[in-house]
Amino acid sequence: MNKTSRWIIPPMAILSLLASTLHAQSVSSANVDVLAKSDSSWNGVKYQSYPKGQPQLTVLKMTIPAHTALPWHTHPVPNAGYVLSGQLTIEDRASGKKQTFQAGQAFTESVNDVHRGVSGNQPTVLIITYSGTPGVPTFVPVKGEKPEYESSP
Repeated sequence: MNKTSRWIIPPMAILSLLASTLHAQSVSSANVDVLAKSDSSWNGVKYQSYPKGQPQLTVLKMTIPAHTALPWHTHPVPNAGYVLSGQLTIEDRASGKKQTFQAGQAFTESVNDVHRGVSGNQPTVLIITYSGTPGVPTFVPVKGEKPEYESSP
């Protein structure tokens, strides 16, 4: 190239460069709604600690038929649930305390307290997250009761 030669940049290349620069400037953070954040379960019992060992999170989608009471059980690890559809009434066996959660509500479950969930007039669909360790079940049925669900991952 001699001193009088010039680089010519095609107009489409300039537009492409501007578009990518503008796109990069429009990146932003996500919006969130905190659904549950608590140091105690729905019935007011404080969480004591997480299990020792390698953490293992388990996320379940549970469907409970309408007008169904789950068996009495406990959870050995902290967990939280979200009602996708229907409603769930959680009953504490010792105190008789009950609380109903509707679609769109989250709840924090009790650890080592005997309780059960009862669905309403329509099937209840839940997403539940357990904070456990490998080999520790997500639930423990009370003696003489059936399991809360068919398999405990």
